[in-house]
Amino acid sequence: MRLPIATYGRRDCFGTVLRLVLVGAICAWGARALEAPLLYSGTALAGLVAAFWTSFYRDFERKVPGGEGLVVAPADGRITDIALVDEKEFLGGAALRIGIFLSPLNVHVNRSPAQGTVERVVHKPGKMLKAYDPRSADENESTLLGLSLDGGGKLAVRQVTGALARRIVCAASPGDRLARGERYGMIKLGSRTELLVPEGAGFSCAVKVGDMVRGGSTVLGTLPVPAPAAAPAASQEIGS
Repeated sequence: MRLPIATYGRRDCFGTVLRLVLVGAICAWGARALEAPLLYSGTALAGLVAAFWTSFYRDFERKVPGGEGLVVAPADGRITDIALVDEKEFLGGAALRIGIFLSPLNVHVNRSPAQGTVERVVHKPGKMLKAYDPRSADENESTLLGLSLDGGGKLAVRQVTGALARRIVCAASPGDRLARGERYGMIKLGSRTELLVPEGAGFSCAVKVGDMVRGGSTVLGTLPVPAPAAAPAASQEIGS
């Protein structure tokens, strides 16, 4: 059975929890040895923080929808903005941007929105503005993942830090193959994730601002399905 803790954060999670358990144990020992019941509050606080910290790294399996042309959410959270932007790092022009805000209570694992090959990974240093601040999309530290889709065309996902998020994890590299809904990284603590689709791709958006989405399972929209290539005409022999 798979442990429901994100692979990208297990060391951080267990290391912090171990220290909190130690603090709680010391407080409990002090409460008994010094006959100071107030120290039990330290044990309780350490336990609450340990539970919250563990929940932040949770990562359960998701049912990824089947069907051609579907584009799924790259992260859990709330849709904060849907706008046309100029995306020069990978798509090279106008793109529809769907921004997702992740609170500290959301699952922070990032997933591929569609099946394809990683063509580019671009890290950009920046600020640590609050993830729900509209300026964070352009000014915060970020990592962009560029995908060449199996059916043709391109998509991009951008991981953006927030005021609490201090580390972006992107485990994918150029040349890697990603399935729709496959995990490829995470952002630790509050953050923002963006889906970027070329303006002329024929993308039909299925969400609106304020919607809550789940990474790997909520459909954000659909892309046109390429028509199958016509079979070559069979050659005929002409008798003499």
